[in-house]
Amino acid sequence: MKSTSRIARRRGSVIVIVIWSVAIAAVVVGAAQVLAFRQAAMGRESIAKVEARWAARAGIEETIAVLEYHTEEPDPSNSRQMYKDLELVADGQLSSGDWQIRHVEDGVEIKGPQDEHAKLNVNNITQQTLLELDAMTMDVADAIVDWRDADDTPSVMGAEYDFYVNRDVGYEPRNASFRSIPEIELVAGAFPKYVRGEDQNLNGRLDPNENDGGASEPPDDADGFLDAGWSSALTARSSGSLLGSTGETKLNLKEAAPEEMQERFGVTTEQATALNAFAKGQSAKLEMLLTQDLQTLSASGGAGANGRGGVGAAAGAMGRGASGGGAGSKGGTGVKGLGEQSAAGLAASMGGAGNGGGGQANNQGAGRQSGRSSSGAPAQGGAARIQALDQGQLRRIFQEGSLDTAGAPILGKVNLNTAPPAVLRALLPDDPISADAILSLRNSSSTGLLAISDLLGSNRISPQAIAAIAPYADTQSYVFTVTSRGRSATTGLEIEITVVIDRSTLPARILEYREQ
Repeated sequence: MKSTSRIARRRGSVIVIVIWSVAIAAVVVGAAQVLAFRQAAMGRESIAKVEARWAARAGIEETIAVLEYHTEEPDPSNSRQMYKDLELVADGQLSSGDWQIRHVEDGVEIKGPQDEHAKLNVNNITQQTLLELDAMTMDVADAIVDWRDADDTPSVMGAEYDFYVNRDVGYEPRNASFRSIPEIELVAGAFPKYVRGEDQNLNGRLDPNENDGGASEPPDDADGFLDAGWSSALTARSSGSLLGSTGETKLNLKEAAPEEMQERFGVTTEQATALNAFAKGQSAKLEMLLTQDLQTLSASGGAGANGRGGVGAAAGAMGRGASGGGAGSKGGTGVKGLGEQSAAGLAASMGGAGNGGGGQANNQGAGRQSGRSSSGAPAQGGAARIQALDQGQLRRIFQEGSLDTAGAPILGKVNLNTAPPAVLRALLPDDPISADAILSLRNSSSTGLLAISDLLGSNRISPQAIAAIAPYADTQSYVFTVTSRGRSATTGLEIEITVVIDRSTLPARILEYREQ
């Protein structure tokens, strides 16, 4: 009996041990399964991130390829073709994912990258233009100009070195060009709510947290439209290029021989000689050809800022007046006359007679022969009149010519083909009719504006408007912000990459890279 009871107790102990062993094994197996599942999920998510990231990067590479192609092999007869091709690659698919490239214009999302030349360059616009922006005040506009100018003398309501040092903010004004839009937030009074608006991450797209009311930052009105504040109208990235509309390096009028101008621009010997003389002037600006007489420009060596050879002589070509071989009494329009100064002075010069020196010749104006003299009889006391530059010649000069120095930075201009109405009206605050006429002119052409000289083809655009807008406007774009959102085919996970691409040189350069 005793041995039997011992055996029974042993059997009971074995059962308990077995049960415990099974339980422990189950726990171990369960833990191993949970760990394996988590690792598998992490691995799956990692793979999805890689798929989404490279899908987004594929969209960027497609965009770069299109931009470089149109830089090397541009179509000088169609300003819209590049944008059509960019729209074609705005959506794409890989075996492991797909991408979407979008940007916002007037609050609405549109296919393709953001053209930085559709915005005003904060480094070259005037205080008056800054004041056209919503919520911009005089003190902030002055402070922005003070931040970028080279001196330490504050404007009337601005802020310079002493202001920032006395407030111990930890930085001082750059006294040079802005490098990015976020840098504007360092300027006195330029708060993020004005600079960024609802676009908190400055990606140019309406994100979920930017359309949820007060549920999360930033504050927004949840209306389905992106209000990007000043960042929707300002850029610090746009730049010019020394590459022409044919893909070749632009011809520098200061250095080119008259024979080269004849071949490149299709001008006559006399016109080429006059262009050469004009370009060698210290104050020569290419936009002067839009508003001043070529013969006068060549005689005065491109001077205009100090009143030599100005629009008084050009009045014979654009309105009515007397011109001669000397200096026009109305003076010129130089850099300030074309840009920062009001165009009213130019209007006064163009509206009446300009009395020239040297011999006089009464020329009845030939309509809108801006930047060109009337061909015909020689002046009574001087040399024969230079044949007028026709529309084709002017277009080629602006497409293929330059007065910029190689190696020096070239600030970008507003592209008249892509700028929204608000930007054009900011450039022409006193002449909304001309701003609307520019919109009408570009919309009426299937190829867009090919050069700024095309504005001369509309009698609704005033000469004053052309003079005011010429220093800040062009018809080409070289810098684009690409926001590419890649999505994994396996999990739907999304990765967004934002890059700023500069195609002003070949190969194209990536100026900024952000990933989120």
